Amino acid sequence: MNRFEDRDIFAKTAELLDLPMDVVAGLPNLELLGNRQLFLSKHQGILAYSDTQIDVNCGELLVRVSGKGLQLLSMSADELRIGGVIEGIELTR
Repeated sequence: MNRFEDRDIFAKTAELLDLPMDVVAGLPNLELLGNRQLFLSKHQGILAYSDTQIDVNCGELLVRVSGKGLQLLSMSADELRIGGVIEGIELTR
């Protein structure tokens, strides 16, 4: 089974159960509040941290947050919140 078939199965399951696809597939969820805070759930740890860039491991994805005065406001095993002036968010595999 390839990734496209996996996505189809997740999409069909989510639709059948009336659930968001991110819940069924275990995908990270990002919520941006203006350009001042980023909330991220389902992360697997921080890979790099500075006041201009924070790299977060999200399994198959790397979430790179860039900006000014970035800081980790809170973090738990599954969720984190980044504050500062967020200038960019990059998602890579």
